[in-house]
Amino acid sequence: MLKTLTFACMHFSIAFGVVYLMTGSMLIGGAVALVEPAVNTVAFYFHEKVWQRFERRKPLQHSTGSPPMTA
Repeated sequence: MLKTLTFACMHFSIAFGVVYLMTGSMLIGGAVALVEPAVNTVAFYFHEKVWQRFERRKPLQHSTGSPPMTA
């Protein structure tokens, strides 16, 4: 959990810093630092759903550990 919290702090700081340097506005930097990670979190949730569906469709031979057949 500590790793997650430190990553979140780093993410917020980078988002704020980049936008602040680009705009010179602490307000815009702060807004982006809050909104961007929230949007990223939602996007990651849907990315994981799609990835899980992709993983379930893999051929069964890969999940059984048997080597793939070659011609």
